[in-house]
Amino acid sequence: MEGATVVLPDIVEEALRGGMQDVAERVREGVVAAAARPVTLRANALKATVAEVAEELDRAGIAHEGVPFYEDALIVEGARERALWELPAYREGRIYLQSLSSMLPPLALAPVPGADILDMCAAPGGKTSQLAALTRGRAHITACELHAPRAEKLAFNLEKLGVRGVNVMRVDARRLDDFFSFDQILVDAPCTGSGTLRAGDERAAARITPQLLKKTTRSQQALLDRALTILKPGGTLVYSTCSILPQENEGQVRRALARHRDCRIIPLDGTPLPDSVPALAPTAAAVAQAAGTGVLPVLGNDLSGTLTICPTRLFEGFYLALIRKG
Repeated sequence: MEGATVVLPDIVEEALRGGMQDVAERVREGVVAAAARPVTLRANALKATVAEVAEELDRAGIAHEGVPFYEDALIVEGARERALWELPAYREGRIYLQSLSSMLPPLALAPVPGADILDMCAAPGGKTSQLAALTRGRAHITACELHAPRAEKLAFNLEKLGVRGVNVMRVDARRLDDFFSFDQILVDAPCTGSGTLRAGDERAAARITPQLLKKTTRSQQALLDRALTILKPGGTLVYSTCSILPQENEGQVRRALARHRDCRIIPLDGTPLPDSVPALAPTAAAVAQAAGTGVLPVLGNDLSGTLTICPTRLFEGFYLALIRKG
């Protein structure tokens, strides 16, 4: 969409003019390129291998290519979502359509078989099912969703994808009792969605407002505080948003770490780990390597070790922080 008009919400414009001024041009170019973003998908390892999925795509005449940091992910060129909806692989839950950026949080968390894992904001189930697939269904996963229609969608998707044994809780995760404790927690927090902007989206300015930002930052703070409270000592947590706004990202994490002095950042940006930190698990190491080598389009932020992903043709704008307790 060369020459497309980029109408950004005021709060994004303010961020680009302020602390993010050095990356403004990249963000604007990415928002334009996003209008031509291809479909991406994940082979559901609980039901099929990526080779089997690739073979089915080949039979359907759908071109595809792999993703360096995740062997189960494929980029589909020249076909839209509707063409994939018609495939048996989609109807039978062997594939899940998912953006590349949204695949990153479960990879960074690196779920461990046998671990007690919490997905605090689970609907519609993409990341919950990915956590299950990464552990081959051998983790103890609790998935929270407050609103009934979204909880029903979550349960439907988990059933379709062959995910068994997940404890779906209709509860406000911000108010989980101290009775609960988890080895690993994913906080894919509700946000303004500023990283999902595309050129030509004329409704974005009306959707992404200061009022929405105020609401989401309150929720993010409460979720992160609760998560760090019920995370077990030695446990790990990933905080993520589909936003590029510092107030929702590094600002939230920095303030949370100030309140929870027993927690610290584990670098995901490819920098060497401190000697006191265990080596990253393979999927998290793959994310860090992709960040460090430029495979991921990383924007600078002012919290070392965390990742802000620039919107591009392939990636939504996203934020990731890996935190360890103790």
